[in-house]
Amino acid sequence: MKIFNSSETKYSNSRIVIMLVTVVFLMLGLAYASVPLYDLFCRITGFGGTPAVSLEKSEYTINQNINIRLDANVTNLNWDFSPEKNVYKIKIGENKVINYLAQNLSDETQVGTALFNVTPEQAGQYFTKIECFCFHDLMLEPGEEIKLPVSFYIDPEIIDDQFLKNLSEVTLSYTFFKNADTPVS
Repeated sequence: MKIFNSSETKYSNSRIVIMLVTVVFLMLGLAYASVPLYDLFCRITGFGGTPAVSLEKSEYTINQNINIRLDANVTNLNWDFSPEKNVYKIKIGENKVINYLAQNLSDETQVGTALFNVTPEQAGQYFTKIECFCFHDLMLEPGEEIKLPVSFYIDPEIIDDQFLKNLSEVTLSYTFFKNADTPVS
């Protein structure tokens, strides 16, 4: 029969407490870092239809066309939001600038923020945005109308993807949401 020494028990309990506190802090750190890590993962892999972002334009094009369909949605804003044109036929690798149009139809100043996605989701990693209006607060005065450019290209590596080799169309969709910090008139 083993008799426990109180100093051994205290040491053992201290070790358990230290390990549990360490685990709690690691879990908190992972929870805090999960959103930026997930965002980075999506941007690198194109997971969830997240387009790649680049500061550089495409260096070469391929003599193969693909249709880019544009979609526009608004949530909790009294705005008219639409693409200037619904479908563009572009060459793979071609640098393209398209425009969306937004107009505040209300009689008060409103602030909106746009989020985007690309479908099919697998094509997101090849849809490379150079510049866009997404994730920035956009304030429109009553009746104000604005043109919102998006600069992008489809990475030529898309033709080597066995799951997308017959892809003929990619949809770029933006949704504007009312910003909680909208000024009160």
